[in-house]
Amino acid sequence: MTDDGSNDKPGAPKVPNVPAAPTVTLEEIARAAGVSPSTVSRILNGSARVVPAKQQAVAEAIARFNYRPNVLARGLASGRTETIGVLTQAVSSPFYAEWLRGIEEALYEPGFTPIFVSSRWNRDDERARLEQFIARRVDGIILLHAQLDEPTLIDYSRCAPMLVLGRSVQNSATLAGLPIDNLQGARDATRHLIEHGHREIAFIAGPPTHDDAIERLDGYRSALEEAGIGFNAELVEQGDYLETGGVAAMERLMARHPSFSAVFCANDQTAYGARLAMFRRGVRVPEDVSLIGFDDLPTSSYMTPPLTTVRQPTYEIGRLAAQGIVRMIRKQSISLSPIPLTLITRETTRRIVSPVERGDGRA
Repeated sequence: MTDDGSNDKPGAPKVPNVPAAPTVTLEEIARAAGVSPSTVSRILNGSARVVPAKQQAVAEAIARFNYRPNVLARGLASGRTETIGVLTQAVSSPFYAEWLRGIEEALYEPGFTPIFVSSRWNRDDERARLEQFIARRVDGIILLHAQLDEPTLIDYSRCAPMLVLGRSVQNSATLAGLPIDNLQGARDATRHLIEHGHREIAFIAGPPTHDDAIERLDGYRSALEEAGIGFNAELVEQGDYLETGGVAAMERLMARHPSFSAVFCANDQTAYGARLAMFRRGVRVPEDVSLIGFDDLPTSSYMTPPLTTVRQPTYEIGRLAAQGIVRMIRKQSISLSPIPLTLITRETTRRIVSPVERGDGRA
């Protein structure tokens, strides 16, 4: 290095000398606004009740000096880091993306910063990520589809308040669950097909180790039983919630039981794959086979044809989770009820016309 701090190696990029920004203290902001430093501190923390004129004066002083609070120092003083650990199973998943967007946007106003990590449906990874969050002293944790058992979650929640999305738990001051009504959503989807005259309804399931996938299979079976339609295991094929799994499952299903008139997929990504497999076989949707998904991903309305699916209000659920964890951190009560799901009817399902309706006289 040269005396001026630049790199003297031939061909190395020059490092510019950037002058440090002047440090503005909270006391200077208080003097400029004509209030006490404690008033400025309380306004920044959101705990002050002051007249609008003083609040405006503080805001103008902060803007004029481009003041940035020292988050680390404030955290040491308050015992908080103003961070929320968010553990998802796959950050790259289009399904989780809307949940994460809702969480991030709802945490902005109360001043919390989310830290997003994935555990890839692995219990050991999930445990390791939770321990990392606790080591970083996050103020709270949101888990999306937690895999660990409830006693383990209870233990971790003693270190930081925890809200679990998509799962029921025994709610306490430090652990709460926000369940999704997968059973009812799957029942509604299957009923829709039954009401449209379908009797041979196939189902491509999600991973058998996932609670939500199990609930969706249960909802499918429940609707069949209510309609007096016997459950046929030959019409159920195993998927993995991915498009590639949907293609493979549909190929196996068509090879084994080609007479079904409708298929219900455990999620939209599976339905995308199933649709591709049918297209390759020359099977038309919905003229030959009706198709329903689950989740209502943003891309589902742009599929050809647009996909009938069960809508999870994922963005809204993310916001509810963020609001809930903030209330838990502030030791305020929360009330969480199962999130209702809605069937969105588009163009991949059609009604089967009975022989009587066709006019051939046969029932």
